[in-house]
Amino acid sequence: MPAATQYLIHCSGCHRADGSGSLRGGIPDLRGYVGSFGRLNEGRTYLMHVPGVVGSGLDNAEIAAVMNYIFDRWAAAPAGDPVPVFTAAEVARLRELSVPDVVKARRRVVRELEARNLPVAAYPWE
Repeated sequence: MPAATQYLIHCSGCHRADGSGSLRGGIPDLRGYVGSFGRLNEGRTYLMHVPGVVGSGLDNAEIAAVMNYIFDRWAAAPAGDPVPVFTAAEVARLRELSVPDVVKARRRVVRELEARNLPVAAYPWE
């Protein structure tokens, strides 16, 4: 199944078809922000542990394809500096890591992104 279809099935219920999320619902906007997370190892780990990824039922290759679709669509990476793509092997490795509190993990990643002047979407629990 195409990654765009997998996104619609597994991600758009929260992040919406256009990636806009819902601040009121606690769902971050992907547009122009998600690429920041893809630039840090800790951010990439965080992405593999958000509830929608954990509960998606997708295999590692499918998750990599969906994440790469999201990056292609909404990362807003500067020309010549794309966000590194996910591989199934990286997804498998990151999913094995323990992330007991995804909100605290996001807070740590956001502090690092802000220190690097990378854009971060608004999130109600930060």
